[in-house]
Amino acid sequence: MAEHRTYLELSEDTGSAHKFYNVVRSGTRVTITYGRIGTSGQTKVSDFATPAKAEAAAAKKIAEKSRRGYAPAVPGQRQARPVSRRSIVSARSTANQAPVLWRFASGAAAFGIFVDQDRCWVGNQNGDVFTITTGGAVTSRYRLPDGVKCIVADDFWIYAGCDDGRVYDLSGKVPHVAYEISADVDIYWLDIDDAVLGVSDRNGRLTTVDHEDEFQWSRDVDGDSAWMVRCDAQGGTVFHGHSRGVGCYAAGDGKPIWQTKVGGNVLFGWQGEQSVYAATGRNDVYRLAKTNGVVEAVYRCDAAVFSCAASSDGRYIFAGDNYSSVYCFDEAGTRLWKLGTGYGSAYSMQFVDDRLYIVTTDGSLVCIDASETAIRAAQQGTIPKPVDVKIAASLPVAEPVTVLETASQPGDAVLLECYQDGPRLRVRVISEGYEPGWHVQFPKEIREPSARYVVEGVRPSGRGGFYRAYGEIRRLV
Repeated sequence: MAEHRTYLELSEDTGSAHKFYNVVRSGTRVTITYGRIGTSGQTKVSDFATPAKAEAAAAKKIAEKSRRGYAPAVPGQRQARPVSRRSIVSARSTANQAPVLWRFASGAAAFGIFVDQDRCWVGNQNGDVFTITTGGAVTSRYRLPDGVKCIVADDFWIYAGCDDGRVYDLSGKVPHVAYEISADVDIYWLDIDDAVLGVSDRNGRLTTVDHEDEFQWSRDVDGDSAWMVRCDAQGGTVFHGHSRGVGCYAAGDGKPIWQTKVGGNVLFGWQGEQSVYAATGRNDVYRLAKTNGVVEAVYRCDAAVFSCAASSDGRYIFAGDNYSSVYCFDEAGTRLWKLGTGYGSAYSMQFVDDRLYIVTTDGSLVCIDASETAIRAAQQGTIPKPVDVKIAASLPVAEPVTVLETASQPGDAVLLECYQDGPRLRVRVISEGYEPGWHVQFPKEIREPSARYVVEGVRPSGRGGFYRAYGEIRRLV
């Protein structure tokens, strides 16, 4: 039986995607394989009553992808996107052990962490993301297609940036792709504010992408290995750290505001209300004024610093080095303590409610009691026995999907419609009481012309002009 094969790739090398779409028709069967170039992708098989109906279905899919920018290509000519992962040969700390309350073993080295008042998010290099209560109980698990670079929060939304170049929205029932980074970008770090994504990369470049996953602006610098990007909602700026220092740019157009050299390559960044913090490979954390980049204080560690954080009021600054130690300083720069993690070096960290949360080279999410009483006891050699947090065997695993659950009536949900706008598919709200001219930030992977969807709700962006969908997404039938 003859096969009819059509292989397509997204044709914009400088665009935001790097995907293939392969359609094979054999008799009454249509097999579609799609995904990121360099991976095996996902496969969907459909059977039809006649060869003619199969041919028509295949032609429809090919036409849809062609309208979205895909073009015929030869498999194997384009290569998989580059991926860099930080590597630390982590030595054991010689300091006293920190007072660890609980530890969760995620299964692989972990970069991504976000902590609020109720729960912690952690993502590892296997693509697993877990949520754990601050008391140490695993409540949910996601499985993403590639290693997790970082986890960031933007108001209600939680995003995980992965080595496949995609940024996944984890705020709903299942993960959905929110952004796709250009294939020529070797991502180092991500941050987000009001749906505008900031991306720093191996070459030192800083790029921003808007809510429709469309390029805004990019800046090249006299440096490389940009491990720091922080988007400042209040100041309307983006802070960028690389091998030559730290820079500040206007969020709207990328106009440079200031540049400051620091002693060593920047390996991590943090921001407070008035200051930004840059951890360096020369054992220091720098505190810089957001307004002009002036160095306000320097916090000296004993080895290269791979992560840092600060208390919300700026009174305490924390750092983690590549010898499995964590430090605490006062605002002026005086070292208050140094203790060993017991579970490897901290790739990322966050301080919330007298607790320091770190993710480490051995894949642990560690909760450290950083209260004054616990630290004094630890310095004298008295520490609690840490709880080893386990995953329940019955815990479900949420994975990205492109086939949605359906709904026959919108009920109290918000009704959306996908429509063709020139070469692009857009989404708008068609429920009453909303701005008819505003687009909706909505996953591209599930957009289909003329399709209607119901969502839990939409919120206007902070600066206005578009809506952001949240909650479970279902297709209206």
